[in-house]
Amino acid sequence: MRQFNTEGPVIAGLHYLIPPLTRIDVGHLDELVDQMKYFVVHAPRQTGKTTCLMAYADHLNQGGRYHAVYTNVEAAQAQRGDVAAAIPVVAGEIAAWAEDLFGDTIPGKAIAESPGPPESVLSRMLSRWCAQAPKPIVLILDEADALIGDSLLSVLRQLRAGYAKRPKWFPHSVILCGLRDVHDYRVQGSDGSPFNIRAESIRLGDFTVGEVAALYGQHTAETGQEFTADALDRVWNLTLGQPWLVNALAKEAVAMQPSGAITANDIDQAKEALILGRVTHIDQLAQQLAQDRVRRVIAPILEGRDPVFETDDGDIRYCIDLGLIRRGDQGLEIANPIYREVVPRSLSNTVQIALEGMQKTAWYVKWDGRLDLPKLLGAFQQFFREHSESWVERFQYKEAGPQLLLQAFLQRIVNGGGRVEREYGLGRKRTDLLIVWPYGGGTQRAVIELKTAPQPPSQAALTDALAQTADYMDRCGASEGHLLWFDRGPRNWDERIYRRPCQYGRYSIDLWGA
Repeated sequence: MRQFNTEGPVIAGLHYLIPPLTRIDVGHLDELVDQMKYFVVHAPRQTGKTTCLMAYADHLNQGGRYHAVYTNVEAAQAQRGDVAAAIPVVAGEIAAWAEDLFGDTIPGKAIAESPGPPESVLSRMLSRWCAQAPKPIVLILDEADALIGDSLLSVLRQLRAGYAKRPKWFPHSVILCGLRDVHDYRVQGSDGSPFNIRAESIRLGDFTVGEVAALYGQHTAETGQEFTADALDRVWNLTLGQPWLVNALAKEAVAMQPSGAITANDIDQAKEALILGRVTHIDQLAQQLAQDRVRRVIAPILEGRDPVFETDDGDIRYCIDLGLIRRGDQGLEIANPIYREVVPRSLSNTVQIALEGMQKTAWYVKWDGRLDLPKLLGAFQQFFREHSESWVERFQYKEAGPQLLLQAFLQRIVNGGGRVEREYGLGRKRTDLLIVWPYGGGTQRAVIELKTAPQPPSQAALTDALAQTADYMDRCGASEGHLLWFDRGPRNWDERIYRRPCQYGRYSIDLWGA
């Protein structure tokens, strides 16, 4: 029986899969290859790049016109910026893949028979290989941007230097593949154009709604286990088609519910297990948040500010290439709802652990099983008053410290049986939280909107914030609304801490100061 794959390239006999050549424009790639172009294919981690490129190499070889060799050069990453050590590894990997896949010993012999400095062994090997090959060489270098510093620049410059010798003395076409577009390959000290021979940059996209349904349908066809329509909707809404997340949710849900239909509730439980389990994909995402250029983009989003006005376009493109953010209908946003949860939870994980012994869910549950949100927010006000200065300083993202502290506080409580959904009101300086809490009589849905600005709010600012809160309540079907206003001004704590009931239209909304 096949399985949902979450580790490495997809293997047709072992894994459910979307046919890889349907995910790329094969005709367009063929045109680029026929025109002897050097180009880039890039996509975020675990999107299916390797599977697609290996399938495309097979497609070219079956066509009979080219000798296409796929090679993964990640092994050279260990040599870091040591060009004399890294370049022979790159050349050796190409030779090994050519011999293992096709019995082609020419590149290996070319390395052994090419005297000269190790720094230039790649270009010498490629020239000898192409001169002796019976067909034009198409070279596919996967994980190219895993190379570091001068090692990466050396590979790019050797490819650029030999470009004019193609196709007789250099590869007919080269495809570089990695997480990032080539514009981000530059490093300090480069001339800014290490690969200016690039004809095009192609980004591999996520799954479509139809592809998600088709993938899950394969499991149903083989096992008889169905995913309900609500489950499929929930998967799409949580992942927006990110391939690894689509596979991982299904794999986790099937493991937790081996028989019977998979429901939306099963998908929610699978999502929570993935996040709490800090699986490799989630852990890699958390590691990326530590980079300064990522922080410069993500921190404003967490506060509801638009990073376009606060950082340069290079940082934004970098975060898009990594799959952390996307261009949505309202501008830049966290790439999908699961990442919206992972980001603040990863950044506040230490605080959540510290809160385990301080806050217990049972203290905030009413006799009927509903959460007592006023009691919970009142406790947070006191906690924030006593601990905010020390805790906010511990956050790497200090700009979003108050929001992260509240989300960590809520997460520890809601982990006892509900969930927190997050939206970031880009450009409107707000963060919207939806608390979903199942209880005996149904499901409690409560909105908490976070604002950060000097207090007290002006009447115009307050009216606007209440309107935003009411709108979010209406969209979410929430019966309870709270507006939490974090003070960035110099006022003392006695003035900052308050609770005031407000009315906006038909909605009663509590205003909290902190």
